[in-house]
Amino acid sequence: MRRSPAIDPRLAPGSAVARDGQPLSYSRAPACDLAPWVARLYVSIIDAPPDYRLDCGVFSENAMVRAQLDGEWHARSAGDLVQRGRALILFGPQTRRMPVSVRGGFTSVGFALRPGSCRALGGPGEGDIVDRLSDPGLIGLTPGPWLDSLDLDATPEDWCRAMEATLRRLIAQRVPPPPDPVSVWFERASYEEPATPVHDLAERHGIELRRLERIVRRDFGMTPKQVLRRARTLDMASCLRGVVDRSEVEALMLRYYDQSHLIRDFTALIGMSPRQFVSQPQPLMTLSLETRQARRLELLARIGPGEAPPWLDHVMCEGKAETGGRHPIGTALPEFSRKAS
Repeated sequence: MRRSPAIDPRLAPGSAVARDGQPLSYSRAPACDLAPWVARLYVSIIDAPPDYRLDCGVFSENAMVRAQLDGEWHARSAGDLVQRGRALILFGPQTRRMPVSVRGGFTSVGFALRPGSCRALGGPGEGDIVDRLSDPGLIGLTPGPWLDSLDLDATPEDWCRAMEATLRRLIAQRVPPPPDPVSVWFERASYEEPATPVHDLAERHGIELRRLERIVRRDFGMTPKQVLRRARTLDMASCLRGVVDRSEVEALMLRYYDQSHLIRDFTALIGMSPRQFVSQPQPLMTLSLETRQARRLELLARIGPGEAPPWLDHVMCEGKAETGGRHPIGTALPEFSRKAS
């Protein structure tokens, strides 16, 4: 299972690239004033031949708003096949990998919401949109103006700033409450110690188990045990695709009792065995896994804010927001700090 992950040479990265050549997203943390509700901003650009059909999937533990700026794509949402072109969609948090196919290259721009943010913004609870594609108007985002604000000639960092400006207006209008402290620490626990039994986490933080289960169901859309199982699986999937800090690999493996335990959980949530996941190209899954893993390392203070994760080779677009500099597409960013692998 330590083989190098398969890569499709017909796909050309347009936003960032991993050291092993896999296409990655340009992603970063939101500005501090948005951080209570927004988890991550991302821009994914992949070029492909016009007649190329990519069959893959996405798996996000957060509700996400995604703007599909180009590319003809199909998704299977909670049993229903959805076909979309240029569109703005609210993706609910996912309990398992969602099959997605795209024809030709594509550009996807969006942001992940923190647990409970949909409800805080006046929309449905996360449990009501799990594994579904919904109208972003449910949380106050109008697709037309949002899409019009994303100039196709702009840089990915310009898009991130445009998204932040729209989110500031939305938050000013809706005045959402701050996140529940219980959901905040449980989200961190899912990144830091997802193999710990739920009752031990509840006891350690001095919260009644029933209260923890109620809050997590409300803000994550599933039980605490399901959240932790999903987190373990996503960390292992990140390991198999090479978008993980290599010093963690052994610790991630030890979260499973044995290989049969790993295969059983992985197949149930990802829809294929770990061996298949490595041997077949997984470009869309790698994009979503890498964005999550970069946020995880930042949240756990294993890399600093804006510091490049260890798997990143270079960014192919404008650099960090605070630099204010502009860089031509395809140019590596020498000032983008790196952590040795």
